[in-house]
Amino acid sequence: MPLVTVEHLSKSYPRRVGLRSRQVLAVDSVSFHFERGETLGLVGESGSGKSTIARMVLGLVEPTAGRVCFDGQPISGRTQRSLHDIRRRMQPVFQDPFAALNPRMRVLEILTEPMVIHRTVPRRDLRNRAADLLRAVGLEESALSRWPHEFSGGQRQRINLARALALRPEMLVLDEPVSALDVSVGAQVMNLLRSLQREFQLTYLFISHSMPLVRYLSTSIAVLHRGRIVEYGPSDKICSSPQQEYTRTLIASTPRIEL
Repeated sequence: MPLVTVEHLSKSYPRRVGLRSRQVLAVDSVSFHFERGETLGLVGESGSGKSTIARMVLGLVEPTAGRVCFDGQPISGRTQRSLHDIRRRMQPVFQDPFAALNPRMRVLEILTEPMVIHRTVPRRDLRNRAADLLRAVGLEESALSRWPHEFSGGQRQRINLARALALRPEMLVLDEPVSALDVSVGAQVMNLLRSLQREFQLTYLFISHSMPLVRYLSTSIAVLHRGRIVEYGPSDKICSSPQQEYTRTLIASTPRIEL
């Protein structure tokens, strides 16, 4: 059984034009699935619907039609209380590393808050667990007493990754996790993502507008254009023999990145 199954997923939003309101289709009947330990790369230009799909997979946005299943359990239509366990097993990492961190909380509080809410670690062990998480993402234990504004963009994203790992999830939803970073720092974070996947046996939904980044990390790729998947298959096949003109354009328009 696939870990994640998305079936005919659609999402529309109301948009007012003059005195009238009409529905704008942001995601149009999207379907895909992926197994444990795999990485599905969802790639497309800005406005193609990638982040909307990510939010529906996470249960943050209710689809207009279709459904998302995680480990055989439907996410769509569930109450927030019933999503509690699924949320523990599937964690997000967002694009802006600073906006994703509470500026009024020290790193220790940021990392231990999920463990306190879900009661996964005894209080006496919280600091040690937080220190272990920081070491896993390449930061020192001394960072626990510091504030988010004291870190660089790359360090903040490492803290976000540590927080995402705090509940020992099975899957991370990575929504443009390096697009706000400069190229060299982004390359370091990409290499970290690959090593964390091996160490923690993670499954990734990796969202990006960059085909080289998606190719580097993904086992399969879904190419999204105007809310629809126009090409879907194994990563090597999509990148070496694209069948759609949009995919070829996407590959040609993105400079190659050395990782």
